[in-house]
Amino acid sequence: MTLIPGRNASPARGFTLIELVIVITIIGILAAVALPRLIDAQRDARIAKANAIYGSIRSAVALARSRCELDVAGTAPSATPTNCASVPPKVNMDGIMVDIVNRYPAATAAGIEVAAALNLAADGLTAGGTGTTRTYDVAGGTIPNCRISYQEATLSGTVIVAPVITVVTTGC
Repeated sequence: MTLIPGRNASPARGFTLIELVIVITIIGILAAVALPRLIDAQRDARIAKANAIYGSIRSAVALARSRCELDVAGTAPSATPTNCASVPPKVNMDGIMVDIVNRYPAATAAGIEVAAALNLAADGLTAGGTGTTRTYDVAGGTIPNCRISYQEATLSGTVIVAPVITVVTTGC
C-alpha cells in the first residue's frame, strides 16, 4: 500500500456503488419471493379464523340445546328463574342468559353471539343479518365471501328443524 503525502494514512472505508446495487437487488428479489407467501399466510389465517368461529357456533348450539332439553325435562336446578320452558325461553350458559327460539339459540346478539361467547372486536368480526339469520364477516376478507352464517331453528309442524350454520371461505 502506498501512501500519498499529505493524506490520511488510513485506507478508504465504505461500500462501492456496485456492492450497494448488488445488495439492493438481492433484497428486492427476496421481497418478491416472500411477499406472495406472506399474503397467502394472511389468507390462511382468515380461513382458520372463519373455521374456528364456525366450530364455536356449532358447539354453542349443541350446548344450548342440551341445556334447553334439561330445562324442558324438569331436571334443571329449581333456582333457575328463567329457563327454556319459560316465556320467552332462555337458558343460562356460564351465568349469562341466552335467548332461545325452538330450543336453539336465537339469531341475535343475545342469542347465538352470547352462547358462542363471541367478542366481535377481539375476534375481528362484523355482525350483520336480519330476522332469523345472523352473519359474521371476518375482517380483511371480501364480503360476503369470508362469512359465517347462522340461521335459527324453525318449526315444521311439530318437528323442530335444527339451525343451519354455514361458512364461506372463498374470499378470505
